[in-house]
Amino acid sequence: MSVHPEIEKRKTFAIISHPDAGKTTLTEKFLLFGGAINTAGAVKRNKANQNTTSDFMEIEKQRGISVATSVMGFEYKGKRINILDTPGHKDFAEDTYRTLSAVDSVILVVDSVKGVEEQTEKLMEVCRMRNTPVIIFINKMDREGKDAFDLLDELETKLTISVCPQSWPIGQGHTFKGVYNIYGNQLNLFESDKSKVTEPVIQVKDLHDPLLSEYLASKHLDKLKGDLELTEGIYGPLDKEMYQEGLLAPVFFGSAINNFGIRELLDTFIDIAPSPASREAEQRMVYAEEKNFTGFVFKIHANLDPKHRDRIAFLRICSGKFERNKFYINTRLSKKLKFSNPMDFMANDKTLVEEAWPGDVVGLYDSGNFKIGDTLTEGEELQFKGIPSFSPEIFKEVENRDPLKSKQLEKGIQQLTEEGVAQLFVQQPGNRKIIGAVGALQFEVISFRLEHEYGAKCAFRPLSFSRSSWITAKDKKTLQEIMQRRSSHIGFDKDGNPVFLADNDWAINLAKRDFPDVEFHTTSEFKR
Repeated sequence: MSVHPEIEKRKTFAIISHPDAGKTTLTEKFLLFGGAINTAGAVKRNKANQNTTSDFMEIEKQRGISVATSVMGFEYKGKRINILDTPGHKDFAEDTYRTLSAVDSVILVVDSVKGVEEQTEKLMEVCRMRNTPVIIFINKMDREGKDAFDLLDELETKLTISVCPQSWPIGQGHTFKGVYNIYGNQLNLFESDKSKVTEPVIQVKDLHDPLLSEYLASKHLDKLKGDLELTEGIYGPLDKEMYQEGLLAPVFFGSAINNFGIRELLDTFIDIAPSPASREAEQRMVYAEEKNFTGFVFKIHANLDPKHRDRIAFLRICSGKFERNKFYINTRLSKKLKFSNPMDFMANDKTLVEEAWPGDVVGLYDSGNFKIGDTLTEGEELQFKGIPSFSPEIFKEVENRDPLKSKQLEKGIQQLTEEGVAQLFVQQPGNRKIIGAVGALQFEVISFRLEHEYGAKCAFRPLSFSRSSWITAKDKKTLQEIMQRRSSHIGFDKDGNPVFLADNDWAINLAKRDFPDVEFHTTSEFKR
């Protein structure tokens, strides 16, 4: 199959990191280089009027954190770049995991001061599960931090991946002079500039070019030559194939907030990062070059614009060409759907899309037809893999604080849990609604959004549950038996599947012993 030029020019990736490593700031600087925005402002906590382009929800502005994945697209050097900026906070890890199913590669941001942190390791595990190609950006080189060689060792040890530096810092903190672009043989001199894209770039033939001595003092130049000779001996040249197979991570150094070291990262990325290729469905492998359209919904967001009370399903296109006003099939419902206003995104700014290609993410206005994981095709029965729900760790019952707003609360809880903000389990009798979350911050977000987007107020009553397992059995009578005998521990997820709720691992192990013919699943992937 020949690769369509529209597919070849697409680069779709996610930016991931531990909180405060500079991920959202890096996203904004990419947009600056792509001409998508004119001025970038530093991320400032708790200042609603000073926030980054991709943090557009009101609570994100107030808290200074990203709690939802933002989708942004722009053109750069003949390429169509699609960035998915993910939440860094561990309480919103599921949104990040879902996003990773919709991208072709990842840029992982690491804080040079703190090094590899816990959330970084967890995110890398997900990338390895999918063999996702990863480029690492070591940020905040303008601060006093860990030695560059120590950071590389830490990356290889903690992330279990080989690394290959493609730029190298000249000094650090107050002695930071710039970076040498190994991939492009360029010297970039550091200037503290948070709002522009101009960088003094000196093109050189190699490290022995006499031009270098005009810009660097001999002590800095000698150290740079020594460092690069050592890196060449330890890490060798970049193996592009190993990178695209997810086995080798190119590493870049810089300062996102000062807009430094970004250009060489972006230029190398568009040169080596993979274009959309194949996606695994339950029935077969789907290739981007195929004629017929396919895609899947990896995110749903209600009230992207609170004034219009809209509900948007984010669709990753996997093959063929998506066209406005053409009928497609939601394979879960076997239902024909047509979209008159599909949207392209720049954070919360939207433009109408006439057509889109593999790698693109389009927003579809949704009246309740979609759930996360749904597949759209031109008629073929397909179901794409890889968007499971995980077992939550905190469970709280929803209590209505305003009986006059019961309908608004019901709608809000339904829509927010369908978005994947948290998981909803319903217990009978009484239609008790239980929210399951990974972290406490998710309850704060739900409460905030219910009040400000739906006009409903609620309280959350803590429950003793701390584990959940989806349960299945080959025999329906066996499943009915556990549901009847352990009814106080049974809830139903958004799709009506029974879930066993337990206080601890001991309770689950006891249930497994008492009901040996029942299977207990820690993710919802069994449904696929």
